[in-house]
Amino acid sequence: QVQLVESGGGLVQAGGSLRLSCATSGRTFSSYTMGWFRQAPGKEREFVAAITWTGASTNYADSVKGRFTISRDNVNNTAYLQMNSLKPEDTAVYYCAATVRRYVMSTQLSSSRNYDYWGQGTQVTVSS
Repeated sequence: QVQLVESGGGLVQAGGSLRLSCATSGRTFSSYTMGWFRQAPGKEREFVAAITWTGASTNYADSVKGRFTISRDNVNNTAYLQMNSLKPEDTAVYYCAATVRRYVMSTQLSSSRNYDYWGQGTQVTVSS
């Protein structure tokens, strides 16, 4: 069983930055496709970013392109989401997700249904 634990959320002013971390259990982290999703109050969960198991390819939602960066550290079994130039509309609970399936297509990476394991979420609040 894979366990994911997010951290790094908090309250930040618009224009500020946060770095989310997703610590993952298990010895096969390097084989996982990793993704970040978010859910704002009253809205459906939406895709934010994903990274392939090799780290060679990344995919982003249009709303965060140029501001957010997803990365992974296969030595420390951790995925990251660096969030810059934050906006009030980025306010949401952010979830880390993982799957052992090796997706490469953006349509696959961006679908929450393709991920098998989820963290508990971390709150990000951006004030105006």
